[in-house]
Amino acid sequence: MSTLEARGAGVAPPAVPPRRRARPRGRYTGWLFVGPFVIVLVAMLIVPIGYALWLSLFRDQLIGGNQFVWFANYVQLFQDAKFWSGLGRVVLFLLVQVPIMLGLALVAALALDSARLWGTSFFRIAVFLPYAVPGVVAALIWGFIYGNQFGLTGAANHALGIDLLQPFSPGWVLTSIGNVVTWEFLGYNMLIFYAALRVVPGDLYEAAELDGAGPLRTVWSIKLPALRGPMVIATIFSIIGSFQLFNEPNLLKTLAPNVIGSAFTPNMYAYSLSFSGQQFNYSATVAIVMGVITAVIAYVVQVRGTRQENR
Repeated sequence: MSTLEARGAGVAPPAVPPRRRARPRGRYTGWLFVGPFVIVLVAMLIVPIGYALWLSLFRDQLIGGNQFVWFANYVQLFQDAKFWSGLGRVVLFLLVQVPIMLGLALVAALALDSARLWGTSFFRIAVFLPYAVPGVVAALIWGFIYGNQFGLTGAANHALGIDLLQPFSPGWVLTSIGNVVTWEFLGYNMLIFYAALRVVPGDLYEAAELDGAGPLRTVWSIKLPALRGPMVIATIFSIIGSFQLFNEPNLLKTLAPNVIGSAFTPNMYAYSLSFSGQQFNYSATVAIVMGVITAVIAYVVQVRGTRQENR
């Protein structure tokens, strides 16, 4: 009996079992790809940050041991002259060293891209080679160059008969460290800019040549606009590196102990608190505050750079 006949005869039609929805194939394929990354991200980034934040809420008391003190460590940090002195020193380093380094890297990249530089391959390798030198080795090399009793500085002062060069004096030590950092990372930033210049379409250069644009006009109208995005990236990396300044002053401290103290930079201060003073909670507080400051400044630079690039 058909369904229509069953309805006409007043007989209920047979029940049709509901169809099961077929599960889409590859439903969990994406998670299989991103799963290892998520696990590493949580284990190596989220968990350590959470643990440092948890440590910053405790303090060792003379009576009662390690006690929960809420935000007392942060209040103490904002009143800590050593922290603010080190932070101010790093900000000054950032404002002076980063523009000089990026400017030199830009000039080197433009020189390589101009195709008028003699010995391009040698120049590219020579500028980039210091980046391949480990930071510890670079600091030690320049430390021996800066030494007043030995090395190049001592020999120059001895030859002149006066103490003309004083890299470890209080007024020049930050400049000396900036010179080391610039020597290390100039080639890295140059490579970022040079790679961006190599992907500029050749049609733009041909159109500029047909319009009678000279080399300076080509640089100003074509090459520099193409470097806005890479410039933002290089600036963000340089800001992060400046706030993380540790290796160079920490290694040079042995040669200039009266000038470079344990709180010369915030990272050195946190290291000294943790490993020398056994103040793990206060050290975690310094690390958290520096992480927030670095993230905020890097985010502001990224937003402003993106807006200018989209104009």
